Amino acid sequence: MKQITVISGKGGTGKTTVTGAFASIAKDAVLADCDADAPDLQLILTPKVLEEIDYYGSATATRKTDCSMCGKCREVCRFNAIDEEIRVNEPKCEGCGACVFVCPEDALEMNENKTGTVFVSETRFGPMVHAELEIGEEASGKMVTQVRQKAQELAEERDLIIVDGSPGIGCPVIASIKGVDQVLVVAEPTVSGIHDLRRVLEVTDHFGVKASVCINKFDINEDKSKEIENMSRSLGVPVLGKLPYDDVATEAMINEQTVIEYSDSDLSEKIREIWREVESSLLEG
Repeated sequence: MKQITVISGKGGTGKTTVTGAFASIAKDAVLADCDADAPDLQLILTPKVLEEIDYYGSATATRKTDCSMCGKCREVCRFNAIDEEIRVNEPKCEGCGACVFVCPEDALEMNENKTGTVFVSETRFGPMVHAELEIGEEASGKMVTQVRQKAQELAEERDLIIVDGSPGIGCPVIASIKGVDQVLVVAEPTVSGIHDLRRVLEVTDHFGVKASVCINKFDINEDKSKEIENMSRSLGVPVLGKLPYDDVATEAMINEQTVIEYSDSDLSEKIREIWREVESSLLEG
């Protein structure tokens, strides 16, 4: 079984458009949307939910019994979540557990909070695992790990897992790329796009993950696209292809289709070419 993760240094580069297109080309793949902050792959693939799994990603301290009010818990709380009456202000509690650790009377306990849901679904291209956070909750690498673990369970008898990773370089991104065979970074030809591409390539290099680059909307600034090619070459990272700007990408999403399904445009053909490069690289690995 092979695993490829599509990521980007920032949001809005076209990462999910590329991932969805790959899903419609690949055969016998399991799909995993690890961008729990903005899980857009479901907008294209319209998954039918088969199973829902509650995700508990944080905890809050509560006072379970009366105590001598020694105040040790209040002394160690860095978030001012415990008042003079040893009452826990739950919205302020960050769930570190220090108060429970120091309490000599076992008067406090940590209660897990549901912070999201992991879904196991079926799409027209095969099984998909995705997740959504509760309103106001922060993205978590642990949630991404749970999504990927579930995808691996589904992929025991399949050849490939395609992961739509999180943007940026934080914990969710690290959890998205850990242990995969290859990462494809979708970049855009802008000043910020080049900066963010460099950062994300530093992350893949740090974790020893094989990376390649795809330049999306290369023709909106061909000078910056050339900069991306030169920078990638200097870092020993191959550029697998350049995708032209095309409104068909937006039109396809509005129609709940992948670019490949929606149109035989030049954009579709370029994505097919990139997929052939990815597939060849996976087979070599």
